[in-house]
Amino acid sequence: MINLEEIKEQAIDLDKVYDYAAFPDKISGRCDNCNSAYFKSSVKGGVFLRECRQCGMKKSI
Repeated sequence: MINLEEIKEQAIDLDKVYDYAAFPDKISGRCDNCNSAYFKSSVKGGVFLRECRQCGMKKSI
């Protein structure tokens, strides 16, 4: 039987850059991994990249 907690706690690969359209924030403006609201942002090649300063999770927006 599948445990509901296991589905909610899916492993997040911090080396991967997630696409915001496919994986929107669970809580708007908060990191999905550590729930921090402190990000550093950069633009390179026309792609806006948001990285959590606490855990390093990245999303392209």
